[in-house]
Amino acid sequence: MKDLGMMQTPLPSWPDAAADLIAVATGRMPADMVVRSGIWINVHTREALPDHDIAIKHGRFAFVGPDASHCIGPDTHLIEARGRYMIPGLCDAHMHIESGMLTPAEFARAVIPHGTTSMFTDPHEIANVLGLSGVRMMHDEALMQPINIFTQMPSCAPSAPGMETTGYEITAHDVAQAMEWPGIIGLGEMMNFPGVTNANPQMLAEIAATQRAGKTVGGHYASPDLGPAFAGYVAGGPADDHEGTTEADAIARVRQGMRAMMRLGSAWYDVAAQITAITEKGLDPRGFILCTDDCHSGTLVNEGHMNRVVRHAIDCGCDPLVALQMATINTATHFGLEREIGSIAPGRRADVILTPDLEKLQIETVIARGKIVAENGECLVECPHYDWPDTARQTVHLGKALTANDFVIPAPEGANAVQANVIGVIENQAPTKALKFELPVTEGRVQATGEVCQIALVERHRGTGGVVNAFVSGFGYEGRMAMASTVAHDSHHMIVVGTDAENMALAANRLQEIGGGVTLFKDGTETAHVALPIAGLMSDSPATEVAAAAERLGAAMRDCGCTLNNAFMQHSLLALVVIPELRISDLGLVDVRTFEFIPVLEPYS
Repeated sequence: MKDLGMMQTPLPSWPDAAADLIAVATGRMPADMVVRSGIWINVHTREALPDHDIAIKHGRFAFVGPDASHCIGPDTHLIEARGRYMIPGLCDAHMHIESGMLTPAEFARAVIPHGTTSMFTDPHEIANVLGLSGVRMMHDEALMQPINIFTQMPSCAPSAPGMETTGYEITAHDVAQAMEWPGIIGLGEMMNFPGVTNANPQMLAEIAATQRAGKTVGGHYASPDLGPAFAGYVAGGPADDHEGTTEADAIARVRQGMRAMMRLGSAWYDVAAQITAITEKGLDPRGFILCTDDCHSGTLVNEGHMNRVVRHAIDCGCDPLVALQMATINTATHFGLEREIGSIAPGRRADVILTPDLEKLQIETVIARGKIVAENGECLVECPHYDWPDTARQTVHLGKALTANDFVIPAPEGANAVQANVIGVIENQAPTKALKFELPVTEGRVQATGEVCQIALVERHRGTGGVVNAFVSGFGYEGRMAMASTVAHDSHHMIVVGTDAENMALAANRLQEIGGGVTLFKDGTETAHVALPIAGLMSDSPATEVAAAAERLGAAMRDCGCTLNNAFMQHSLLALVVIPELRISDLGLVDVRTFEFIPVLEPYS
């Protein structure tokens, strides 16, 4: 195990710094930095207090008050706030770094200018590909960064045992082992909600190991059933949930003592429907937290991160101070870190943002651990990279070159048409619909037609050569095309969606050639791709470069007729067999409402 102090910007603990913090606060020692004449956003009391100063020592707040002149010495770095708001660094309570297609270092470099200074990350994407060793790599690079990146140990790989096959499986022993790592803050989202409800011994052992370590158990209850099944899930121990999509979902969770995490990611727009529990029903906002869950690199570069979520909450009618509480102190408190992050108060890590407007939330200066890390949209600090080994860069194993025949769905003998179970994509939401379509048959093969495309799940961890074929609706693709991706939550095999079997084979083989990522073929030619060589999930290139490649991919998708918002995010979740209603896995088509496999083709009723 690497030493924590060697892996991140040195920061003494509060007890180690206490004597000097007291000396600064009382004027017996000069501060390292003083921010003068700002409006102090106090998230403990929900106040905006003008004409206040902040004094910082050893990367921690030492003094906050109307006049810090007694803390200033000849070498104190002075920052003039000039009436700007001084707000705590923003916290993302639940997110997956891999969803940005970036490594922890490049993700940090992308979000620092947006004011994010703390992230609570669940690397269950890489866990499905590389197991515990992959989680440790993510954990170690996270600890090297100049901001606070806390890691949750993934709980469910596979997410639904028996419904999919992953590259590696996470065990209760793995969870117990990880709880001893320096950067582990808790257990990642417990996606196997039927397992918890049915008291599965492994799920309960993982939760118990986390609770015995005094850490937080993350939740993921993706069912609309708020009856006894939900009650059983809460009784099992998950402390939060981000899968709510309605006001009723949010209310049910906070009434049961969970935190309702309301997410605004690149494709998940769940804040507006739930925040009315606060703005209209008047519930105590302490039970609510803002997060992103999944943010695409293009969103990070062009729109923002947690500052985007806070602005959106305000646009939905939330009081700006309440919105800030839900992105700072509420998160810190939930993870047992209220005395460490989440507010501007003595002893806490000196994470602070200067902005001229609480509603527009332009991020002008970002201070993390007492150092200026960004100004006017530019990251000013180094974000060190982990030395990713070859084992993390060679993870796409198809076992053979695929051909068009691998993507054929044969029809029942003598049929001219068939009835198919079809996955229906819902724009801006993670759930899908279970649809039925009549599809034509040509030369014994079922044909995708109109709004229905073909989807295939290609096994890529063990090189079995396995391909599962089905149908999907909602992308609007036209012409002869195919898009393939090794980002396929959560098993991260390979998803191929297309209108033509030959293009589907070309796209799949191309990803094996480049070691993973996303590619789009049209009329036999590759028109765009995003290379993701690390676990087939991430690039260690800068976010701007990855975002540019992703934008070219988006343009290529639109050129093929797709108009969905952030369609790639929808594409990447089609194998997530814990979110209703229909999904595809390497074992077949899954009805997540019943956790049963169903046939792709059905006889006419």
